[in-house]
Amino acid sequence: NSKLRVFVLFSFFLDGQAQVILKQREVSITRGHKTTASMDCIAEGIPDFQYAYIHWYRHVPTKAPEWILYIGPSAVSYDDNSYRNKYSSSKKGTNICTFTINDVNSNDVGSYFCAYWHF
Repeated sequence: NSKLRVFVLFSFFLDGQAQVILKQREVSITRGHKTTASMDCIAEGIPDFQYAYIHWYRHVPTKAPEWILYIGPSAVSYDDNSYRNKYSSSKKGTNICTFTINDVNSNDVGSYFCAYWHF
């Protein structure tokens, strides 16, 4: 069984007087019959969330974090076009960004986390 681990991470971004906090609940997923895994990033302090750029990374021990994608105002941009079938992201409401991994397998083990900054 492949186990996907997502740790609770807090990302801080200082923008003038505003402090942005991104929260992720700790999620540990063991593949059973499900072949997809989803996780949420809850943003606090981002005005105009629908226009914000939220990035998703994967970290595997002993390796540098790998940037996977970002979701902007209207579309998702991928580091590698081959990721389009593997990963997806969407925004819900005023502050939730969801990241989904398709066809979960043993190669997907790692820690996944979100980040935010202005371009």
